[in-house]
Order: sequence, then structure tokens, then C-alpha cells
Amino acid sequence: MADSTPTDSVSVDMDSITSSPKEHIIRTCHGSVSVAVYGDRDKPALITYPDLGLNYVSCFQGLLFCPEAYYLLLHNFCIYHISPPGHELGAAKIDADYPVLSVDDLADQIAEVLNFFGLNAVMCMGVTAGAYILTLFAMKYRQRVLGLILVSPLCKEPSWSEWLYNKVMSNLLYFYGTCGVVKELLLKRYFSKEIRGGTNISESDIVKACRRSLGERQSTNVWRFLEAINRRPDLSEGLRKLHCRSLIFVGDMSPFHSEALHITSKLDRHYSALVEVQACGSMVTEEQPHAMLIPMEYFLMGYGLYRPSRLSVSPRSPLSPSCISPELFSPESMGLKLKPIKTRITGEM
Repeated sequence: MADSTPTDSVSVDMDSITSSPKEHIIRTCHGSVSVAVYGDRDKPALITYPDLGLNYVSCFQGLLFCPEAYYLLLHNFCIYHISPPGHELGAAKIDADYPVLSVDDLADQIAEVLNFFGLNAVMCMGVTAGAYILTLFAMKYRQRVLGLILVSPLCKEPSWSEWLYNKVMSNLLYFYGTCGVVKELLLKRYFSKEIRGGTNISESDIVKACRRSLGERQSTNVWRFLEAINRRPDLSEGLRKLHCRSLIFVGDMSPFHSEALHITSKLDRHYSALVEVQACGSMVTEEQPHAMLIPMEYFLMGYGLYRPSRLSVSPRSPLSPSCISPELFSPESMGLKLKPIKTRITGEM
């Protein structure tokens, strides 16, 4: 890959950011799945998978609309946005007679998507439930995963409290659709309290946009994905055998913060790193996407994909090298290995 230009700022054609990806509907052994392809297909592949009730627009748009992140990712990858079945824009209701897929079925779907596009080993980025599916995929198809970028990931089977929470939401989805209560439960899953608003504080534009997006989902399709996730097995023991590099982000206000710490403790310490983002919920990609920039830059440097011209960052970025643990800059951690680190990034710099 070409090195970045030797400037402090990033020049990006904003028209190319807003251009639409090419949508594909791929038939697999477990039903059809939508894939939006964005970028030059001659470049290495980055696979994304969103959280429950979301698709690539509502889950990754905030990240890709950061010019620095756009340059970082599209400079190095062709992005293949995979939507959970029935979560794509304008999706029809999945036939009620069609069986509910398991998490293993969903992971196997990804392998068929790779086969369709003729892809071998890929980089993966997933958020919460999507992070679980991609982690499972990496465990089942180890030779096909170069690395994992996991945002507020799940890896254990649901606790009793999560199982009950999901069961309540599942019943509401099944009988009442994506009603106001379901939307509130999902927004609480995604975002910190600060941007969800309250009595004296209006909710942020990000939350308003996500609320509108949830209203466009087919409720039974969301129910199907929730049922699969609520029946997920524990992946903890298998994580020890994963040797692809892993970069984990989690907001310190995420309901799944402890899950992220757990998965980090189980991964090989030589190949994983943890970045905790302060004052942020689960969906770091939307709430604080700039917090992902520097860690991803140095993560990709380990693959020889991205090399900043200097340690300083774009003036547009709220981050600076001092925000990151010195270990993240070490040749050992960013060359052949990654060290486990706990990096805290404040919401405002």
C-alpha cells in the first residue's frame, strides 16, 4: 500500500464519501444476505457486521464520514458491509415459515459471501452482536481472517439479566413490533446516557437518526437476529486458540463493558489490545468515531498497510499521541505483535 502523503491534514474528496456502495443480494445455504461493496475491489477486503437492529448506514456511517477514517480505511481496503438477514435498507419481511438461523448459520453465511466474491483472508470489523458473529467466524475459519477490530464485543453466553432483558424485548418485537419501548431499549444498548438525553437535555442528532432508522426495520427480522444472539454459546475457551491480531474498543458506559474486558483476558496477550473510550456507550463507531483513529492507524501499521508520515495527527482529530499508552507506539507491539493495553480516551480533548 502507498504511504500517506507527508502533510498534517488529510485531503479527501467529500463527493466520494457520499457516493453509494454497490448492493449485492447473495443467496446462501442459509438464505439471502445483503452485502454493500464500497471501494476498489483490487484492494484487501474489510468485512463489517453491525449490531442488532442496525445496518452499515446506522452502525458505521459515523466512522466513515470522518475524513481521516475514510482515508485510513478506503486507502487500504475495499469494504464489504454485510447486513444481518433482513436488516438491509428496504428489506422485506422474512417469511414466517423460514427457520430462525443460529449464530453458527450466520457465521457460515459469511464464508459463503467470501466465496462469492472470491476473497481469501479478510480483515473484520464488528459491533457488539456483529462482533460476536465475526469472532465466531474467525474461530471456525481461522485461515480466512487476518485480524479482528471488535467494538463492545460479546463472547460469553447471555447472563440471566441479559437473557431476561432480551426476552422482554423479543416478546415486544414479536407481538407489538418496533414500538417505542423497543426503540428505547435498543438506544440504551447502543448509546451513553449523555447523548440519549433526558428531562432537561434533548437527545443528540445521532440518537434521533438512529431512532428513525429503527422505525424502518422489519420488526420480525430484528426478532430473528435477537433470538439467535440470545441463544449464543460461550466462546471463551476457543478464544485462546485465536492467533490473528485483535483490536478491541469499548465505551466505559457500555452495558457490555465487562464482556470486552473478559474477551481481552481470554485472547492471546501477544496479539490483542484494548482501548477503553470514556463517556461513551457501546457504539463507538457512531458516538465517538474519532477515538478509533490513532489505535487503528497503529494496528494497521503492523500489517504494513498504513504508515503515517509523522507521529503528529491531523488538526481535525481530537486525539493526540499523548492520549495513547506509550506501549502502543512500540515496534514490538505494532510490528509482529500487539501488547494488551488499557487506553482511556476522554470524550472531549
